[in-house]
Amino acid sequence: MAKQLKIEAELTVYDTVDELPLEIQDLMNKAQQARNDAYAPYSSFKVGAAILLENGNVVIGNNQENAAFPSGLCAERVAAFQAGALYPKVAFKVIALTAGSLKQQTTTPIPPCGACRQSLAEYEVRQETNIPIYFMGETGKVVRAASVKDLLPLIFDSSYL
Repeated sequence: MAKQLKIEAELTVYDTVDELPLEIQDLMNKAQQARNDAYAPYSSFKVGAAILLENGNVVIGNNQENAAFPSGLCAERVAAFQAGALYPKVAFKVIALTAGSLKQQTTTPIPPCGACRQSLAEYEVRQETNIPIYFMGETGKVVRAASVKDLLPLIFDSSYL
């Protein structure tokens, strides 16, 4: 007999960046600076990411587009892969993301795409601790997910291989 599975995620919503803890405000500011430097001539949609590592270092990333789609890379993966290359044994403590369009102001919180969620899930599983993610548009509300699993509850990981 079939049973239904209910999946729930608890997210925290802040009205503004000013409500965030100071450490997260600083991290979001770094993500905003990274967003401003994104290379997005095709989509006109810029994304910035900043990852605070357990050792106190911050690694940033931004989306890098390419005319040969899908050769570009999202901000989250740029930051995560850079952190993995520079600090391979250091856990991710928290991630801040911000996205904005050059065509209109984005005030709605914009979460990571599916590919980035899957990539971030790999780091969370590997380090065996949750990675909180804060995400927003250019301005407005900020959403906090306590774990990548809150954004991708049925993750695919190495246990299936």
